[in-house]
Amino acid sequence: MIALGANLGDPAAALRRAVAALSSLGEVRRRSAIYRTAPVGGPGGQPDYLNAVVALIPAEAYGEPGTLLAALHRIESELGRTRRVRWAARVLDLDLIAFGERVRDDAKLTLPHPSVMERPFVLVPLLDVTPEWRNPRDGRSAAEALEALDASGVRRSGLSWATR
Repeated sequence: MIALGANLGDPAAALRRAVAALSSLGEVRRRSAIYRTAPVGGPGGQPDYLNAVVALIPAEAYGEPGTLLAALHRIESELGRTRRVRWAARVLDLDLIAFGERVRDDAKLTLPHPSVMERPFVLVPLLDVTPEWRNPRDGRSAAEALEALDASGVRRSGLSWATR
């Protein structure tokens, strides 16, 4: 599962380009709706984000989480992302939020993503893609986690994945 977010330039176009690029890494099995959300954390004054989640079945070459994460960072860079200030506005953010049932904790990667169960802007679109998803660390479902959070700031955008 990969979470997508963007709030600079043309965020909808960035998400569409990102999904096209993700297709080069494997099969994009499912896509959530595109959601508009207020920024969380980071410097003030940022525009709203567009967020989504895709289910990607990685090609054999990206069958290891670290390899897939490196490819995600490469796509971010190719599409104009620069990393200067943590949680700052960005052209594109691709987060590897889960890799099957794998659990991993090392200096480069934590799986599932350590904040997945605390972020409505990830959980709402995640539930579009896989409503039965459970965190392999503790067995808690995404739906249960979302019930405990305020998701009022996550609004379906009405935007289409199709290009205009």
